[in-house]
Amino acid sequence: MTATDPQQAPAPIAAPRTPAPRDGHAPAGPDGSVHLPLTVHVCRNAGEFGGLAREWAGLYQRCHTATAFQSHAWLWSWWLSYGGRRGLRVVLVRRGGELVAAAPLMRVHRPLPALVPLGGAITDYTDVLLADAEAGVATALAAGVRRAARGAVVDLREVREGASAERLLACWRGTTRRLPDSVCLELPGLPMDGLIARVGSSRGQRIRASLRKLEAAGVEEREVPPHEVPSAIETMMRLHLLQWRGRGVTPEHERPRFARHLARAAAWMAADGAASVTEFRMDGRVVAANLTVLSPQLAGGYLFGADPVLRAAKVDVTTLLMRHGVGQSAGGGRATLSLLRGAEPHKFHWQPEHRTNQRLLMAGRASAPALLLRYGLARARAAAARSARLRRLRALLLSRTGRSSG
Repeated sequence: MTATDPQQAPAPIAAPRTPAPRDGHAPAGPDGSVHLPLTVHVCRNAGEFGGLAREWAGLYQRCHTATAFQSHAWLWSWWLSYGGRRGLRVVLVRRGGELVAAAPLMRVHRPLPALVPLGGAITDYTDVLLADAEAGVATALAAGVRRAARGAVVDLREVREGASAERLLACWRGTTRRLPDSVCLELPGLPMDGLIARVGSSRGQRIRASLRKLEAAGVEEREVPPHEVPSAIETMMRLHLLQWRGRGVTPEHERPRFARHLARAAAWMAADGAASVTEFRMDGRVVAANLTVLSPQLAGGYLFGADPVLRAAKVDVTTLLMRHGVGQSAGGGRATLSLLRGAEPHKFHWQPEHRTNQRLLMAGRASAPALLLRYGLARARAAAARSARLRRLRALLLSRTGRSSG
């Protein structure tokens, strides 16, 4: 359908705001500045959303909490690969024609109707965008999200600590709940010497030895230009699947839609400075490749692939990737080097800090019972998972105790 279809693009709604004085001038803020009125529009048309790239980029640059997963390139590419023909609900807030807030959402119907973020399970951080130093935009965005939800629960997964979505929750009129979600591991954006100093002398000596082996092996890094990114992503995916063969690769990583999304999104993001694709070569041959997502405050290693030949050459892949990540974070003036989701053992060698993402639930009066049901089910699943982990740990301890006593 076109953007003029009344079912796809309803007329913009006015956001809650202070009425203008009788002389017709816009109201002044507390600092005496004049604020133009806010308007809210719910975008339901994919073509319209795809055309927002330039506007979205301006808002993205004015939102200090945004990560690369909130870039238009990532979200639009994800919709092309994973979105359906219906369900798009991107809430847009404008002031005087300028985009000042956005909530990239979609409506789903299973198991219960809900409004959820674009990006799905392959996105490590979800959020809304709120322009810095813009008064009233969170309240206006909340009004638009309520309109878009139309009785469904708003369920925001994987919200990073300090994200703009927390402001949305704070001004929500209705029932709200908060749950812990995935754990992400983070390191401060320090130079390599600073990170090594954090881990103690014994571990630090092993890291320095691994760095010397990297130099001796002659591993060279090459940042891939945007026009070569699709081909480099294809190589990275081939190496990634080779690396994890027989070891339980994530099923989604084997699907063509995932590879298409990464190739498309990474090329667009690399052109905008929101991603970097790096190839690692030995003797002129690509032996590893890595995709890093970049925002002004954060660099995060999203996915990599490594040829098993590196192991034979005694090259430590984790050290290789960390050396590269330090260049992207400390070298780029970013405060955080995120290892993103997942608690793989090799990450703990660097003594990262644990950061737990949040799951934010919001509902109006009509959908409050559905929210409480969803909240209760989520808590029950979390409790069951904790019990299962404790049983596995208890069994492991008993087996080790039995071996020791025998």
